[in-house]
Amino acid sequence: MNRWTREPLPGGGLVLAVAERPGPASLRFETADDGRLLLRQGERPVLLGRSRETTGCCRDLFLRRLTGYRSPLPPLRSAHMRSSVNWVHQYARWLEESQEAPLHDGRWGFTEKAVFQPGVWSEDFVAEWPGGCLGLYCGGGWHGVLPLRRLSPPDAPRVKAYRRHAREGTLAPVLLWWVSFLDGWLILDGHDRAVAALAEGGEPVCAQVTRLPDDEHWRSASADMTEAYEGHMEDLASGPEGREGPEGPEGPEGPEGPEGPGTERRREALRRGYGDTLASLPYEAASTRSWPLPGGAVAWDGLAGRVDFASPRD
Repeated sequence: MNRWTREPLPGGGLVLAVAERPGPASLRFETADDGRLLLRQGERPVLLGRSRETTGCCRDLFLRRLTGYRSPLPPLRSAHMRSSVNWVHQYARWLEESQEAPLHDGRWGFTEKAVFQPGVWSEDFVAEWPGGCLGLYCGGGWHGVLPLRRLSPPDAPRVKAYRRHAREGTLAPVLLWWVSFLDGWLILDGHDRAVAALAEGGEPVCAQVTRLPDDEHWRSASADMTEAYEGHMEDLASGPEGREGPEGPEGPEGPEGPEGPGTERRREALRRGYGDTLASLPYEAASTRSWPLPGGAVAWDGLAGRVDFASPRD
């Protein structure tokens, strides 16, 4: 039994500090030269990707998913879904015990996510199988949802059962994994629940797992931010930035000076911004980790040839 540290996450959810699981994680990304990407679960490859630059800093990521992905959660029963379980905490406990999960040493955030940007579950939901192409734009990323297995049709028996739960409001959340370099999510569990919610005209309520910054990283960022904040406050107290200007509240004949009302407003805005940002640093999403692909590009090319991966042209 793992004995990992738990703490509440501000605003709801929890943080799980994973130890003695240094990686590679069971469900992990591996990379090789020239935009080659592999998602592996244990020793099973479940996704191949190859990226190509299109224009400027934009890239297309061409995908092919393979059969064999296994959910890290146990099957969900109807009675369980109708219970009052806290799903975010339940999913965290199950992932802690699973041998198929993406968890490795570090801090992980578990939160509910019920609201998405427009288009996430429509234009940017990759319903086709097994291929796909993600547009990774430097200005905003892809920001969609990628299933890891073939989706069932809306009239499949299991989906129909889940659609009843969706109408009742008892459908368990879909479990998503936020992947930073995709700027989007992978479905870890709940493919049929997602289909059911969409078939009923809504969007799935989700729980998401996100890698958080390690203590050393966010404390270093906190120290840098504090130094910058103190510098700005000193400038307000003594420099010309502390003046409202000749057209300030006291008119052209009477500038406020360093300690006028305008300076205090700016000082208060700095305090609020500094406090809010400092409080959020330990809980911001960190970069998703990847490992070198054993065998490198040669191994990736061999696997791509065996599964008939439609590689983009150079």
